[in-house]
Amino acid sequence: MVPLWGRQIPYTMMKFATYENIVEMAYRHLIPTPKEQCSKPLQLGVSFGSGYIAGVFCAAISHPADNLVSFLNNAKGATVGDAVKNLGLWGLFTRGLPLRIVMIGTLTGTQWVIYDSFKVMAGLPTTGGAPAAAPREEA
Repeated sequence: MVPLWGRQIPYTMMKFATYENIVEMAYRHLIPTPKEQCSKPLQLGVSFGSGYIAGVFCAAISHPADNLVSFLNNAKGATVGDAVKNLGLWGLFTRGLPLRIVMIGTLTGTQWVIYDSFKVMAGLPTTGGAPAAAPREEA
């Protein structure tokens, strides 16, 4: 259970921490039109692209634990130490990472576009792109 938490908790934290920030950066730096004036398909494209990039971060942060979980599931009775000895520290971080980036990037991008599509169908705005908050005045 602990190795699963070691994979899922960082993955989920990274997913939420990066997605909205990437959406904000996309609207601020890549798209010259205010979000409210962008078409819904463009907004959903931003959702997917931002989700894909967030997925790259998710894959990278959770990959060592994913390799660890895979090793422990395939080698019954093995320990974390056995996994590190067998895979090596470098292997723990890099073995299968490019494929995982493609898989998790696509999965995460798709999850966010489904989420924002549902919001659009419900008459709500897509994620992000809100105007920056006005600076607070010092008292």
